[in-house]
Amino acid sequence: MSPTRQSSKTNTGMDAATLASLYQEVRQTSERICKTLVTEDYMLQAMPDVSPTRWHLAHVSWFFETFLLKPYLPGYQPLNPQYEYLFNSYYNLVGPQYYRPHRGLLSRPTVAEVYEYRAHVDRSMLALFESVKPEEIEERVSIGLNHEQQHQELILTDIKYNLSINPLRPAFHDGEIPVGDSTPPLRWHSFDGGIVSIGHDDNSFAFDNETPRHETLLHPHRIASRLVTNGEFLEFMEDSGYERPDLWLSAGWGTAQEQEWSAPLYWERLDGAWWSQTLSGMRPVDVYGPVTHVSYFEADAYARWAGKRLPTEDEWEHAAAPEPVEGNFLESGIFHPVPATGDGSHLDQVFGDVWEWTQSAYLAYPGYKTLDGALGEYNGKFMMNQMVLRGGSCVTPVSHIRPTYRNFSQPKDRWQFMGFRLAEDA
Repeated sequence: MSPTRQSSKTNTGMDAATLASLYQEVRQTSERICKTLVTEDYMLQAMPDVSPTRWHLAHVSWFFETFLLKPYLPGYQPLNPQYEYLFNSYYNLVGPQYYRPHRGLLSRPTVAEVYEYRAHVDRSMLALFESVKPEEIEERVSIGLNHEQQHQELILTDIKYNLSINPLRPAFHDGEIPVGDSTPPLRWHSFDGGIVSIGHDDNSFAFDNETPRHETLLHPHRIASRLVTNGEFLEFMEDSGYERPDLWLSAGWGTAQEQEWSAPLYWERLDGAWWSQTLSGMRPVDVYGPVTHVSYFEADAYARWAGKRLPTEDEWEHAAAPEPVEGNFLESGIFHPVPATGDGSHLDQVFGDVWEWTQSAYLAYPGYKTLDGALGEYNGKFMMNQMVLRGGSCVTPVSHIRPTYRNFSQPKDRWQFMGFRLAEDA
C-alpha cells in the first residue's frame, strides 16, 4: 500500500459514543488479524518495501498519539518518548525517523511491549472521547481509522511476502480458497465519452487526493467485463511474453531482465505445474482466478500482447461509479482473489479481489491543495513516478473503499494484490 493519504473533509456529526465504537472496532480488527502469528513472525522484514507486523501495530498507535492525544488530551504522557522516533514513518515535520529498511533489525521494543503501547493509547483515546467535543476531533479520528485500515491491508500483504521466503512455505492461516470451474465470457462495455465529473464531493470521508471533483473529457471507449485470469496470463507467458522486448516499456524490460521475471510474483514451477504461495500456503495456480501480484510493467506488456490497453483512472471511475461496493474483501477471510461468477452483463469484481492497474500516472487533480501542517505532507510529495490503482483488494476492509479511492504504487511493485482488466478505444 502506498503512503498515508490524508482526508479532505469529514463532517458527519458523529457523537462521542459513535466515534469511540468505531475506534474500538478498527483497533480490535487489527489485533484479530494477527491472532495466528507467533512472536517470531512479528519481527520479519524480508525486503525494504515491507515492514514487520510489530512495526505496523506500533505505527498506527503512534499516529493517534501524535495527531490526537498530544495536541488534544491535557496531561497526556507518552508510554515511551523514544517511540516518536522509532515509529514515525515519513512525517518530516514531526521529526526524524528510524531508517525504514532496518525496521526488522530491532528486537526491542518486544511484541508484548508493542501491545502494551497499543493498550496505553487505547485507554487514552477513550478518555479523549469523553473530554473533547466530537466535532473538534472527528476529522482526525477518521483519518486515523482509515490510516489503520490501510495498515491492516499492509500487515497481510507484508506478512505474505515475509513468510514466502521461507523454504517451508508456511501458511498464515488455514482458510480455504474457492476454485473456479470455468471462465465467464469476456464482454466489452461501451462508453460514449464526453465531459464527465470525477472525484469525491460529499461530506463522507475521503482522502485529499480524491479531490476536488472536476470535469474531464473521455473519448469513446470499451472496458472489459472482468479481470484478466491466470489462465489468460499463462497464454501470454507461453507465447514468450517475458522474452519479447517489443511488448515492454523500456523501463519495464530493463526491470524484468534485472529481476529475472518469468512469471507473476509467488509463482513456482513444481513437477511440471504452476503453484503459488498464498496466505493459506502453497496452492496450485487456479487458471480461472484473477491474475495477481503483477507489476504495472507486466500488465502493460500483457495488454500490448492482447492488442488492447489498460483503462485510464478516469475511465475506470466513470464505469465503476454506478456499481455497488461489494465483493471479496478482508471481511471474507479468504485473503486471496477468487474467480468471477458473473455473466458479463455488468463489470464483475470491480471492487475487491485485486487492485486494478490503470494507465494513469499519479498526479494532482486540477485545483488540488494539500492540508496544512504535517497531515498535509504526504500526497503532494508522492505525486511522481507512480501509477494509479483502483478498486481495492481481497485484503482491503470493505468500509475503506469507494469508487473515487486512488491508490498508487511504483510501476515495478508486485507484492500487493495487484491485477488488471483491459480496455480499448471505441
